[in-house]
Amino acid sequence: MHEGGNDGGEDTSSQTPDSGVDQPGFLALERELTVLLRRARASQGEMSRAVHPDLEPSAYGLLVRLDECGKQRATELAAFIGVGKATMSRQLHALEELGLVTREPDPADGRAWLVALTPEGRDRMGRVREARRARYAGSLADWDPGEVTELARLLHQLNRGMEK
Repeated sequence: MHEGGNDGGEDTSSQTPDSGVDQPGFLALERELTVLLRRARASQGEMSRAVHPDLEPSAYGLLVRLDECGKQRATELAAFIGVGKATMSRQLHALEELGLVTREPDPADGRAWLVALTPEGRDRMGRVREARRARYAGSLADWDPGEVTELARLLHQLNRGMEK
């Protein structure tokens, strides 16, 4: 037996254990995230229609952000969503036309505007988000509550890591 520890006669000096993107865990992660994202896109379309039949699915995320964070400048929303000023302006105009958001002068800067949900927008978002949480609760009813919490923690960790 020689020092390499391989008594099979083949040269393994250039072979390395699974590392990086070829690890089975990363392959499984890619597969499961692909399924999750496909389902999330379909669900976003359903939820946007539940908020308003004419709401574009891409604008649903803006409403979620406003619902969670309150009033925001259009530039903050554009940066969060990852779109340009023109796209954001078009989406906000459409949301205003649907009566879901309103713009008001920013007291900290008279040249800027703050975007906020209207009472109608807040009500509609509340109903849709409550129905979505009920759907999650039904789908995960046989999970241990600690597992649900752990999944939320891991997804949060993944999202934070992808911000970098």
